[in-house]
Amino acid sequence: MIKKNEKGFALVLSLVLLMAMTLMGGALIVISASDHKSNNVGDEYQQTFYVAETALYEGEKYVLNQYLGPHKTNGDRDLTKRNLPENHTVKFDPDTSNVKDCFYSFADIDRPEFKVLYGPSPADPVSTTKEQINESKSFYNFITGNGSSTKIVEDPISSLSTSNDRKTKIKNKEKTRLLKFNYEYFITRVGSAPFKGYGTSIKKDATDAGNDGMAYRIYGCGNYNNGEIIVPLESTLILPK
Repeated sequence: MIKKNEKGFALVLSLVLLMAMTLMGGALIVISASDHKSNNVGDEYQQTFYVAETALYEGEKYVLNQYLGPHKTNGDRDLTKRNLPENHTVKFDPDTSNVKDCFYSFADIDRPEFKVLYGPSPADPVSTTKEQINESKSFYNFITGNGSSTKIVEDPISSLSTSNDRKTKIKNKEKTRLLKFNYEYFITRVGSAPFKGYGTSIKKDATDAGNDGMAYRIYGCGNYNNGEIIVPLESTLILPK
């Protein structure tokens, strides 16, 4: 009986198994990295969506402030400047605007003759100077109050039980991230629209409805990292005449 020479077989088998494990490990690393990247993109998109909602909020707030009267420096409303804002007579040129990317994110805009509101600057609503209303603002400044916005969140990091140096690093990292987000909005006056009011919100009976309202369309966008992600949203606001 002749015996086969099997010297070196264990080494060959070990190399084959090592190669297989290496390929499996590499595949797992690639899959994990891809999942991690997808999760980050998902988080960034979700945050951009929230920023876009902020844009709608700020646009609606502007229209309401003009309708009810802009706030003066002492907090009271200037009732002498109550109005239903009108569109500018000049066509809106997005190419010279700070909301260019946002403007082109909407497919249903009548671009040849599109006009936006004309009135006091949102940064100075009681000013007598008027301009086309289109705004692009830092989301970081909005939530921290660094600018014209009022601070809307408290500092959660100050309560951490860690060193001041560690707190500073966390704050700077979060600041760097939030500075990549901008909210942008522009507003157009659509025209007369049915308005249904209750109680004393309109002069007619509480159940009346008719073409006694004025409609405004607010276009808002969340913009991440200079257009890397743009989330466009829009809403319609109807006010009584």
